[in-house]
Amino acid sequence: MSVEVDILPIAEGNTETARLADLLEGVAGEFSPFDELHGFHIDGVDLDTAVLPEGWRGRLVKVQNKNTTAPSGNPEFTGWCLDKEDLCVAKLCALREKDRNFVAALLDAELVDAAVIAARLNAIPDVYRANRDRAAAWLSSRK
Repeated sequence: MSVEVDILPIAEGNTETARLADLLEGVAGEFSPFDELHGFHIDGVDLDTAVLPEGWRGRLVKVQNKNTTAPSGNPEFTGWCLDKEDLCVAKLCALREKDRNFVAALLDAELVDAAVIAARLNAIPDVYRANRDRAAAWLSSRK
């Protein structure tokens, strides 16, 4: 299990997103009082940190339940998580060993669809072509 959570603040533009990500990391990053108290830390990320396929925002998964409510019962917070295949695309475009292991475990457990991941890799912007090609090659090698 990881002791870090990547958080992408949603803002009008990436400059504001990056500013908010820095603020998050400043108050809840590694070695912060938040980290010491809760046993995990927040890594603030912006739109240049992760490589995501076109349409990812429309596939975000809403998380809102009793665990996202303040102790008083109000307010009810809403979290938005990447779709599982979009997360795999981002991990494969980074292609670190821990990312390969993560995606391989999801594939082996049949929790994600390799064909969907492959299709979404094709929806990666051309500026990340090298990342996309490496990720696609890795995914193809698993067949």
